[in-house]
Amino acid sequence: MRVLYSIGWLLATPLVVGYLLWRSRRQPEYRTHWAERFGLQPRRADPGPLIWIHAVSVGETRAAQPLVSALAAAYPQARILITAMTPTGRETARELYAKPLGTRFAQAYLPYDYAGAPRRFLRAWRPSIGLVMETELWPNLMAAAEREGVPVALVNARLSARSLARGERTRALVAPAARRLAAVLAQSPADAERIASLGREADAVTGNLKFDNAPKAALLALGAGWRARIGRPVLVAASTRDGEEPLLWDAWRRALGTPAGAAPVRPEAGPAGAAPRPLLAIVPRHPQRFGEVARDAAAAGFVVARRAALDDPAFDWSGVDLLLGDSMGEMDAWYALAGCAVIGGSLKPFGSQNLIEACAAGCPVLVGPSTFNFAEAAAQAIEEGAARPVADADAAIAEGLRLLADGEAARAMGAAGARFAATHRGATRRTLDALGPLLRRTLGAPAATPQEG
Repeated sequence: MRVLYSIGWLLATPLVVGYLLWRSRRQPEYRTHWAERFGLQPRRADPGPLIWIHAVSVGETRAAQPLVSALAAAYPQARILITAMTPTGRETARELYAKPLGTRFAQAYLPYDYAGAPRRFLRAWRPSIGLVMETELWPNLMAAAEREGVPVALVNARLSARSLARGERTRALVAPAARRLAAVLAQSPADAERIASLGREADAVTGNLKFDNAPKAALLALGAGWRARIGRPVLVAASTRDGEEPLLWDAWRRALGTPAGAAPVRPEAGPAGAAPRPLLAIVPRHPQRFGEVARDAAAAGFVVARRAALDDPAFDWSGVDLLLGDSMGEMDAWYALAGCAVIGGSLKPFGSQNLIEACAAGCPVLVGPSTFNFAEAAAQAIEEGAARPVADADAAIAEGLRLLADGEAARAMGAAGARFAATHRGATRRTLDALGPLLRRTLGAPAATPQEG
């Protein structure tokens, strides 16, 4: 089966090249580093130990941050290679790790799973150990790692019911790859059970590393400053995905009683002494869509302000209908600004983006029906009063406006969110404990007891 799989990759090369060129229309970075995509890169010159961590894109790269920090402190003699599959993941890794790691930091794209490409990658970098975040499992990569003597562990591992169904259809490829893993550390008992059904028992259930990323105080202060500057209650739609923005702003228009196609009612149109009208802020998940969302919102009749306006003390917010969060790495600030947050990716079948960040920042959370990427966290947050489920965009906007008007209820939800996030921390420590024997075998004894980052 793996031979046929490899032939399929070879035959699909024109599609691979076409995909990269197509994605580069919005994101020119897709035209760069093509050699790495095929495992072609110079061999590293230094002979020391190397910890390789693969995080496919932005979410996984951020989730790895406390683990990277802990490993860097425990093994100061080791370089750390961060691989990704997307330009945004690569850029996020550079922003998070280049400065604190200095010359110890390295990054590359993980090559596509052609026969031979993973072997070239492993021989070029010569990692001592590989840690793959969440769900990435490539048959040729795992076979090459076994041949090259590189132990690979799946950490923060999750497997949704949807992914399990896909894995069952390709069991002849997935099961042998899973059995080659040196360790499997699952996020939850349910994830462990689903992974085991593919032929590899989990070694431990360690929790979700995303809980260990505490909000940054500087960003929380920045968002609080934005809130004071705007002077209006703000509903933030966080990390929205393609097609969700029109659902939200159309629902917003209906909730404010504005006919479709008409300009939204301006805040100053209300009666004298009335509370400031709320503001909708939308923060798209992918930066290549910032311009598109801005154009579409303007075409729909909204007066749009962009992130740069928040840096202007003289900017007049009274006439703004929609604030576009066209920035990266500032989600904690957006949650500090928000009176309530609707989590993107949950209103269409994308499986939801990370609601844990919003809870940790003390922001009330609304989550739509599609939560398979964060199913357990969403269920727990709802049960603990940190989040509320909504059926669609209209329900999200209606519930969000109610929370903006009910400060006591919003504060209670925010406090519940902070407690929820704090209660579930500790995955980094459990991960390090579970990896301890493997780390000592490949890297030697740590210079110091690993501490959570």
